[in-house]
Amino acid sequence: MSATSTASTAYSPARVVADLRALADRTGGPEGSRRLAWTPEWLSARTLLRESLTGLPVEVDEDEAGNVWVVLRGERPETLVVGSHLDSVPKGGWLDGALGVMAGLELIRSLAAEGIPPVTVALVDWADEEGARFSRSLFGSAACVGTLDIEVLRGLTDKEGAKLPEILAQHGVDIDNLDGARTRMNDVKAYVEVHIEQGPILESMGKGICTVTGTKGIERERLIFRGQAAHAGTMPMEMRRDSFRAASRFALAIAEIGERHQGVTTVGHAQCWPGVVTAVAGETRITMDMRHIDAGSLQAMFDEAHEAAAAAAEAEGCTIEWEHIFRIPPMPFHPALLEAARTSVREVEGHDVELPSGALHDASEMAREVPTVMIFSSSIAGLSHTKEEDTPDEHLHMAADAFDRTCRRAIDLIVAGEL
Repeated sequence: MSATSTASTAYSPARVVADLRALADRTGGPEGSRRLAWTPEWLSARTLLRESLTGLPVEVDEDEAGNVWVVLRGERPETLVVGSHLDSVPKGGWLDGALGVMAGLELIRSLAAEGIPPVTVALVDWADEEGARFSRSLFGSAACVGTLDIEVLRGLTDKEGAKLPEILAQHGVDIDNLDGARTRMNDVKAYVEVHIEQGPILESMGKGICTVTGTKGIERERLIFRGQAAHAGTMPMEMRRDSFRAASRFALAIAEIGERHQGVTTVGHAQCWPGVVTAVAGETRITMDMRHIDAGSLQAMFDEAHEAAAAAAEAEGCTIEWEHIFRIPPMPFHPALLEAARTSVREVEGHDVELPSGALHDASEMAREVPTVMIFSSSIAGLSHTKEEDTPDEHLHMAADAFDRTCRRAIDLIVAGEL
């Protein structure tokens, strides 16, 4: 058979939404989704996916990093990969990640119904995209492209003190054998993902879907300001070495840095020692997250943050120490696939709106090695990672439709040797 760039009559966006609701019924509830990676609820979600594949001419297995691969063999080994993740944050939403998996499931169904596709198509449920339990996002996709630091992984624990290597072993994942997942990339020529925006921009524009131009680069650090603990009642203000005041100066400074460069900056966590109401904070630890779609602007923000931290520490008689947490460069998506997505969005909703993604996705890792693109649907009130996460059914249908069209255009590009 030959792929077509127009909509497939076999592809049903309504069935995508029905699958999403079935997943929510099994792994959700009044408090939100219960699909934390490496837990029984997550395994239940994956069981539902496997059940949905019954009767399809596909090969299903799990790689060395715990990613589930559903492969529909085509006339050629060159492969289009689609997918996202079924895991969620605790009390998360019903769409984050799951939309991409269920839209990919429907693509496999529709292609199988049409015969043997011209190229191989693989659906992947990436393992532990969220990193909500052990603080390492994009675990499965990073393993496939070889960007995991094994020594860092050895030291990761969850809030109960369970060690990541031990939990992985319970799920058949050997931390010393993760590189085996790299072989899955051998014939991959393109990657397409559909996801909710997780932000308010599309809704504010009155749009349901858009093309995603790339994912923003991230610099994530922990800063430790050290001053001197002292009695809150007896130490004069002008003689204090208050680490929290230094951290506060810095937090205000990086907010201005983010605005000046049209990026985003966040202090998401702060903790003081001794941490009592009657003591000046002798030590304060904070986290810093900064993001930008342009690599040069991100580097300028990072450099200015270092200057701001040093100035804040000096102003309060403190010292400053940096601890690296995570870094990923901006990942612009592939021009040919961007054009395929733009054409598909134009056909479905009649506009050329496009956005960069401020959130990370498995597409961020895949874009390191293969041509990649994403489609966004809107998010009501811009909410995600919460039980209130939602998207109008009409927009979910449009996103699934544009995803299908983009995938079929990607297949045509692979056949033509343009990817």
